[in-house]
Amino acid sequence: MKQNLFVLFLSYKDKSVPLYAKVVAICVVAYAFSPGDLIPDFIPVLGYLDDLIIVPIGISLALKLIPSHIIESYQLQAEELKKNKRPKNWFVGFLIVLIWITFLVWIIKVMYELLK
Repeated sequence: MKQNLFVLFLSYKDKSVPLYAKVVAICVVAYAFSPGDLIPDFIPVLGYLDDLIIVPIGISLALKLIPSHIIESYQLQAEELKKNKRPKNWFVGFLIVLIWITFLVWIIKVMYELLK
């Protein structure tokens, strides 16, 4: 699975990849490499749902959208990148934190209105 993430990471920059495939690949890679999760891991069962279901489905979909000759051309580079360090996507991590803060503010507002 990690190998395929690195293939997606490299292939979304390729000019011959269709735009719709690039968008899916960018979203999957950004989410997978973000330091945070949309569903935090400390939430029982649901916390690991993204790691076990959402990310693999996204990888599979993105790989089906990208032409096979492009995927094959980046396999070696992806292996080398995998041996090095996993890139972090702090921007997406920040967006996930922002989503959670917005959600918590909304919950507090709703609770305040109900208890008023």
